[in-house]
Amino acid sequence: MKNTAFITGATSGFGEAVARKLSQNGYKLVLLGRRKDRLEKLKNELGNAYIINVDIRDKNALFKAIDELPSEFRDIEILLNNAGLALGQERVMEANLDDFETMIDTNIKGLLYATKAILPIMSQRKSGYIFNLGSVAGAWPYPGANVYGATKAFVKQFSLNLRNDVKGENIRVTEIAPGIAKTEFSVVRFKGDEAKSDAVYNSTKYLKAEDIAGIVLDCVNLPKSVNINSLEVMPTTQSWAGFFFEKE
Repeated sequence: MKNTAFITGATSGFGEAVARKLSQNGYKLVLLGRRKDRLEKLKNELGNAYIINVDIRDKNALFKAIDELPSEFRDIEILLNNAGLALGQERVMEANLDDFETMIDTNIKGLLYATKAILPIMSQRKSGYIFNLGSVAGAWPYPGANVYGATKAFVKQFSLNLRNDVKGENIRVTEIAPGIAKTEFSVVRFKGDEAKSDAVYNSTKYLKAEDIAGIVLDCVNLPKSVNINSLEVMPTTQSWAGFFFEKE
């Protein structure tokens, strides 16, 4: 049995797919998420997993849970900072300020909490691999991405800066920035409106959660002397929209 992978946002999408892929390849798992029923179901299905049922935004609960990890799950080799979300696609003028704060608290502060809590374990072991899930929205603007895109730009820059801070620790850091992918992402973004969510994916091809899981495993299996700094991945059907010119 290999060491432990710690996965935030493990109850669906990329998090669940990576959990399944790493479990198949012999890793123990610590699965963190808000939906306890899904965590328990995944644990029972995969085996050799420990669940943490907390909201990534709850700093005190998160640090306490990591501090209380059983000894057999403290050999954390991989951290997947996957918990994150987009809410709404309105312009800044019409958007909900509470949605902005939820995205900031989850996508930025939650990622920082998990990283800060687990880095000492990796540093003590002089070994580790941190994956931060960004988005193409962190590099390429599109209408309605406003705060969501800004939080993912933070993920990109924080990942690069973190690489400097872990020099000499034998810890790798990779930001993975997916493009359009069919998970629960759009259902959450449009607050349960499945018609709006489905319209995003109609008549096109998109990434699957399993695609990202495969990329994570490929990176993990590279020699430890190799670090992929940032990896932007889109379906072949997606490209850049080009410049927009307002005309009178």
